[in-house]
Amino acid sequence: MKGFALNIIPVNRVLITLVLVALFLSMRGAAWAQSQPVAVRVASVAYSQGKETVFHGVSALIERDPILRADLQKLGARLQWVPVPHASVGATINEAFASGGIEFAHYGDLPSVILNAGGVETVIVGPGGDGSNVYVIVPANSPAKSIKDLKGKRISLHRGRPWEVSFARVLAANGLKFSDVRIKNLNPQAGASALAAGDVEAHVALFDTLPLVDKGIGRILWSSKTPGQNWKIRTELWGNKTFVQRNPAITQALVNSHVRAAHWVSRKENFEEFLRLTARSGQPEELVRKDYLDDSIPWKERWSPLYSDVLEHYRNVVSYSKSAGLIRKEFDAARLIDSQFIERALKEQKLQEHWRRKE
Repeated sequence: MKGFALNIIPVNRVLITLVLVALFLSMRGAAWAQSQPVAVRVASVAYSQGKETVFHGVSALIERDPILRADLQKLGARLQWVPVPHASVGATINEAFASGGIEFAHYGDLPSVILNAGGVETVIVGPGGDGSNVYVIVPANSPAKSIKDLKGKRISLHRGRPWEVSFARVLAANGLKFSDVRIKNLNPQAGASALAAGDVEAHVALFDTLPLVDKGIGRILWSSKTPGQNWKIRTELWGNKTFVQRNPAITQALVNSHVRAAHWVSRKENFEEFLRLTARSGQPEELVRKDYLDDSIPWKERWSPLYSDVLEHYRNVVSYSKSAGLIRKEFDAARLIDSQFIERALKEQKLQEHWRRKE
């Protein structure tokens, strides 16, 4: 019996030692994991310029904001940018939100409504201002003088993209509907090629279609610069609703940067530098300039992060999405808004009076 006992004791000691070592390593690993910054993933449109990834618009300013990096570091977090190609922004970001692959995104109104209608809840934590211009381009030799002249014509339009809503509103204002035209569901690049080849009589897209005009291939039949028709598309800073509720400090830091960027862009003295920054996406600077100039909305107000028109805009988008069969049922657009972070950012940066509030 003694021999047996003597043989067992060392084995028990070895087992206990192994367990203690494993426990120590586990605790050390957990502590190491906890010491690593939490990744705050933000998706945004980006372009590849050689070996460099270039983000677009306000995202480019936020991406290089040193104050934001410092604020997040204090919170044990770090920003991780998720570049998204322009050809598939809405679908790619919606999939990322749905799979839990991102916490925030800069992107447009219609895909966001479709995402929320499908049960994935996101909220607007940073309004993007009065938005981007939409253009209806026709061939340079087209006899069309107005939108009404497009009845029965072939039109390239990427369905499900934000500018679909703008075009639908333009049609309605001219007594037309989608069934009165022949829609060709093409992405912007394919649509531009189709117009150049004579395969369609009109092309609907954003400022990236302006090279057609610059080259004399097409001309602008209508644009959202038209006074009295505030039908630009909106691009907001969206956040995963659950993440926003659980991480208000991180959300606030990001929204603070969003407001700083909007304020910087809205100042006229920064206009030329912003053009150069935007042109890094690959579009000629003069075409970017043409997109921004001669607009019916003042430059400063175009970048307003206030929620003045946001609710009405999204009610229109929700209503259109239902009528177009893009979503099964309407929902209250008010659930898309979380204004607390903007209000705090404006107050802390003393910008409450910088932008006018629309009644």
